[in-house]
Amino acid sequence: MAAIKDLVLGLQHIGIPTNSIRETIDFFTSLDFKIMYEADNNGEQVAFLRLGDVVIETYENHQAAMHLGAIDHVALNVSDINAAYAKIRQLGYEALEKDIQSLPFFDRKRTINHDSKSI
Repeated sequence: MAAIKDLVLGLQHIGIPTNSIRETIDFFTSLDFKIMYEADNNGEQVAFLRLGDVVIETYENHQAAMHLGAIDHVALNVSDINAAYAKIRQLGYEALEKDIQSLPFFDRKRTINHDSKSI
């Protein structure tokens, strides 16, 4: 079975909850991030913003901790999601979900054409 370092291709995105999606989008766009995608995900406003190779996913859940270090998640691009999941389980880590999860507003293999990078 492949090692995690052989499966991870790079950073996918960093998930940051917010209490105000508009203020958060305004902040990141003031830093020259561009909005890639916005959606309503079951009543929760979601936005993906990109600056170069950095992608931020922010979502308005009105539960943001509002203190330093309050990042919800870091997602990684992998070459084989099934192999990566199996390896994580083999290492003894608990899964937060029963199965591999995918974002409902992106196809698993869909790419956003931006300097030939994919998300």
